[in-house]
Amino acid sequence: MAFKYKNNLLHAEDVDLQELVDAYGTPCYVYSKATIEANYRAYETALSQWSSRICYAVKANSNIAVLNLLVKLGAGFDIVSIGELERVIRAGGDVKKVVFSGVAKRSDEIRRALVMGIDCFNIESTAELQRLDAITSEMDVHAHVSLRVNPDVDATTHPYISTGLKENKFGVDINDALEIYQQIAACSHLEAVGVDCHIGSQLLDLSPLQSCFEKVFKLVDQLTDIGIQLKHVDVGGGLGIRYESAEQPPTVQQYAEVLAPFMRGREVEIFIEPGRSIVGDGGILLTRVEHIKNTNNKNFALVDAAMNDLMRPSLYSAWHDITPVEQTSGTSAKYDVVGPVCETGDFLGKERDLSIQEGSLLAVHAVGAYGFVMSSNYNTRLRAAEVLVDGDQAYLIRMRETFDQLLANEIIPD
Repeated sequence: MAFKYKNNLLHAEDVDLQELVDAYGTPCYVYSKATIEANYRAYETALSQWSSRICYAVKANSNIAVLNLLVKLGAGFDIVSIGELERVIRAGGDVKKVVFSGVAKRSDEIRRALVMGIDCFNIESTAELQRLDAITSEMDVHAHVSLRVNPDVDATTHPYISTGLKENKFGVDINDALEIYQQIAACSHLEAVGVDCHIGSQLLDLSPLQSCFEKVFKLVDQLTDIGIQLKHVDVGGGLGIRYESAEQPPTVQQYAEVLAPFMRGREVEIFIEPGRSIVGDGGILLTRVEHIKNTNNKNFALVDAAMNDLMRPSLYSAWHDITPVEQTSGTSAKYDVVGPVCETGDFLGKERDLSIQEGSLLAVHAVGAYGFVMSSNYNTRLRAAEVLVDGDQAYLIRMRETFDQLLANEIIPD
């Protein structure tokens, strides 16, 4: 456990978080190197029985220092924009281990990815197939492709992060896949090397994955029967983490046990695209209580972090545990922890039992994924600093934004 109390003060590994705030201020994201490494190695161990590639989902946390840590561990990468590819390159990643997902790849993005020589495009529609075919023919280059199929499986997760139902925008109907693979086979500059499927994020139940695997591996066999031999099966990501104490997410080993029967006797390589389950519980957000506001109906802890810093509670009504950085023996009360943004939807947590006062530091937990990456400058607020902790050392990996940086690209016309 990376974040724990020592002498009543919360630490990140062996770093006192109060000292870290003195150095870098608040709001501030803090990541644990040890946690990220341990989570990645859990996938390595669970998948070691097969030929496999762990393609970290860059969208979960795209700081280049975090990406560089994963590069050193041997990770591949799943990207959904050309900007994420540029981050992987700057982090020292191997472009030959990159898969490019996403439903609306622009022509310039495809060209850049082709020039850089990424491993595989995850195609999400026949329109994208036609575009990729035209561009590769024009450039006279060859590309590996994998078709993302939509198996119409309910992931039983939040509707905004469910991606495997027919009404979702992702992938092609699995019932149309055989015909589309035959279209790919007719393209002189494209080679179908895999199949891809991702049914959603924050999965706490493995039974939807069982249903998904049944459909996807049946498709693999059908393709083999017509002479199309795939080299890899990309099973996506989505494994959940614990946000609330009552949640019991499956382990990576349990995930592998669900996959194992489908891999028996097969030579295909497994690609997997974890994001949240690698970095999610490896991050916290530090924020300071600016004011305590008591009304007849509510107690509010008014803090200096806001929905622009951490969007998940406002967007998904997501729960994140919130704890004081310093444990005290004072009387606790229920507080809504809210930020300074001019929106009623600006909250980090509601009805939390806290013993705090003006000036207290709070830690918002499990924000290593979809935290800073979803932050914005709404209300002209500067984006937070990011820090990576390694044992008793802390490294600033993103400086706090300045107003000069924020306003540099704006122009007043003559």
